Amino acid sequence: MKLANLRKSGHAPSLLSAFLYFDISFMIWVLLGALGVYITADFGLTPGQVGFIVAIPILAGSVFRVIMGILTDRFGPKKTSIGGMLVTMIPLVWGWLFGFSVTELYFIGILLGVAGASFSAALPMASRWYPPHLQGVAMGIAGAGNSGTLLATLFGPGLAEIFGWNGVLGLALIPLTLVLFTYIFLAKEPPNQPKPKPIKDYFLVLKEKDAWYFCALYSVTFGGFVGLASFLSYFFASQYSVSGVMAGYFVTIVIASGSFLRPVGGLIADKIGGVKLLQFLFIGVAVCFLGVSFMPPLVLVIAMLFIGMGFLGMGNGAVFQLVPQRFQKEIGMVTGIVGAAGGIGGFFLPNVLGTLRTLTGTYSSGFLVLAFTALGAFGLLYVAHLGWKKEWKLKRERAASGQETSVRA
Repeated sequence: MKLANLRKSGHAPSLLSAFLYFDISFMIWVLLGALGVYITADFGLTPGQVGFIVAIPILAGSVFRVIMGILTDRFGPKKTSIGGMLVTMIPLVWGWLFGFSVTELYFIGILLGVAGASFSAALPMASRWYPPHLQGVAMGIAGAGNSGTLLATLFGPGLAEIFGWNGVLGLALIPLTLVLFTYIFLAKEPPNQPKPKPIKDYFLVLKEKDAWYFCALYSVTFGGFVGLASFLSYFFASQYSVSGVMAGYFVTIVIASGSFLRPVGGLIADKIGGVKLLQFLFIGVAVCFLGVSFMPPLVLVIAMLFIGMGFLGMGNGAVFQLVPQRFQKEIGMVTGIVGAAGGIGGFFLPNVLGTLRTLTGTYSSGFLVLAFTALGAFGLLYVAHLGWKKEWKLKRERAASGQETSVRA
């Protein structure tokens, strides 16, 4: 039983800490998206402008993920995580006490990207505490911290009705502080922390073709998840004329599947292989987004987005079942690079939906683009797998002869 083995291995308090850190950081990372309706009301923004503002933290997080990936490999995930939480407090205080202009929003959004970079410290914390055959489920549990989007969309709009969107940023300091102290007292640095290397050596992984394959795949799975999580509140409010609070509830329902199914994706990938699972998921995502592009009644859109986001969440777990198998020693840096690619995908998605809505007057064209992007990812995965089959077949043969632990790809 995989979960029974998980209890016997690794360090449960560190895994829990990694989850909590990622969870609360993810909530903070997408707060501007959850509050998009209220920010729009204050500044009179167009759909394209809203798409850009809510996407700024996602793009900034992509850059900071690479930096935090290097810091994680050099100094350890615990020290890096604590530093990340302290820096994240800066934009929250700024947005709470100031944040009265669009220009300030840009800078606040950039600094909120540090919260999104938590990915590069939280996942290596989980990965380095657990053996290869538990990578999918351990990384899935830590990665399930993307459920922080639920907290943002469920509570953010309602609190904004009472305290204003500036006040919500201030309130976010409370759970962040609690998690900071939890991390300080519960988490431990993994015992297999690699020795620091010259900075230039960390970027050698960019010469590996597999790293770019993982980047492309994750830009679709995670980029789709976080991009939609940031934009759907505005989508529901503008397309179906619901209130900001109701839009938040609908987004919470939709993204719940993606958040909670991420560890399931990792678990299934451990059993049947990440490639096989991803092939199915990309087709499913394309079908769901194609259905949404027809702009059917609200209940059908919610159902299709719920299923599609579930597929994306499982895809996130499947990708990171594969990554540690290929780049265990460079997991911090590779996590940062692959996570950055996911953030870049998440940056473009709101911009595509918002810009095409402004140009065409409908969201249909945007969702069609997303559907064809998922199909493109399926094709890329097929090409990549042709090269992977020989390498992973050799690993399984060695495992069968007792030379190394068996891993499914």
